Amino acid sequence: MAVRLDRFLDDSLPELTRSQIKRLIDEGAVTLDGVKSKAGTKLRGGEKICVVLPEPVAPTAQAEDIPLTVLYEDAALIVVNKPAQLVVHPAPGHQGGTLVNALLHHCKDLSGVGGELRPGIVHRLDKDTSGVMVATKDDRTHQSLARQFKAHTIKRRYRALVYGMMPAARGTIDQPIGRHPVHRKKMSTEARTSRHAVTHWQVLRRYEADRLSLVDLRLETGRTHQIRVHLAGLNCPVVGDPLYGGSSRIRGLGDGALQQMVGRLGRQFLHAWQLGFDHPDGAAMLFQAALPPELQEILSYLEEKYHHQPADLDIPLYAGPVETTSHENS
Repeated sequence: MAVRLDRFLDDSLPELTRSQIKRLIDEGAVTLDGVKSKAGTKLRGGEKICVVLPEPVAPTAQAEDIPLTVLYEDAALIVVNKPAQLVVHPAPGHQGGTLVNALLHHCKDLSGVGGELRPGIVHRLDKDTSGVMVATKDDRTHQSLARQFKAHTIKRRYRALVYGMMPAARGTIDQPIGRHPVHRKKMSTEARTSRHAVTHWQVLRRYEADRLSLVDLRLETGRTHQIRVHLAGLNCPVVGDPLYGGSSRIRGLGDGALQQMVGRLGRQFLHAWQLGFDHPDGAAMLFQAALPPELQEILSYLEEKYHHQPADLDIPLYAGPVETTSHENS
């Protein structure tokens, strides 16, 4: 079956983004049997494809002395616990004060992939999602992690408090996600153009009187806003989520004290608590970070209110302080 040139390169070069591949093709840096080709050219098999990567150029972002909570660091990579309110990379409206600016200051050896010298951002967390992130320092590590993300072998687990009662004890959401056809800042499962997206979930707690559920989630894919979109699709938006309905339901909380805590949260109740991957040297690595104080405050209140006993969970409900982490090699 014939496959498009750009899709073949997307599968074969996971260290490059789709936009980087498109730019290389448009600039004539990709040849097919010695001839410059278009992105939509169909491959039949047996062709010789040549891709010329440009030399890395200096980053446009500036190094900034922004504090980082470093969970682990070696010559190849760095693992951090990203706080809420910190944007991952510069974008319109956020040219400075980002995780990339902080990494440029902290890391002296950066990976240069796709023609851009950068701290190797291989995955992202939304601005108001906290938790564990990894960045790479060299091309070999960047390519290794990118392949693992593309193969869906990275272990990514999240905690979320959501409005409503989840429909079962556990389940899987398999709904493609793309840009919302009207609201350009939103993603949607009903987009005209979408990508495969799978989220596995398990209910940890049901706070029935308040119509809230505490959910553990495992990502199989990693699309923009994936967890937030998938949960909103179940009519169980993440508490505090301003984009997908999780902030508009605060008035439905009958508990005044809980309503005040959620009202001053200022972010969605979503935390990337665990990240596991294989280091390029072969070691299996696993990192985790406890819930930050603003999320723990709400959870502690609910646990006390419902007189729950400690459960056998992968991460304790009361795992503070926020810097508490674990790192395992096997």
